[in-house]
Amino acid sequence: MTIKRKVNASTMTVVVDGRIDTATAPEFEKGVKPYLEGIHELILDFKGVDYISSAGLRVLLSLQKMMTVQGGMKLINVNEAVCDVFEVTGFDEILTYNE
Repeated sequence: MTIKRKVNASTMTVVVDGRIDTATAPEFEKGVKPYLEGIHELILDFKGVDYISSAGLRVLLSLQKMMTVQGGMKLINVNEAVCDVFEVTGFDEILTYNE
């Protein structure tokens, strides 16, 4: 998995490429959370994410809770397989995302 961060004022865009599973979820969390100070909008670009497990969902929930306090979070370029996981788990009611 690769994680690229771009900051523009108080907006951070994180481009994630690869699977977010039990092995990579800690790396995903460490690649985003420590950089959120002063960030009011977090955009997660999931164009390169083709799979997310419950461990990845836990990280997304944690990020969502943080960003609700600081501003907001949205996911962009979410593929159909990941959208299906969000729908089955009820995360489609929690997260803001588009395909």
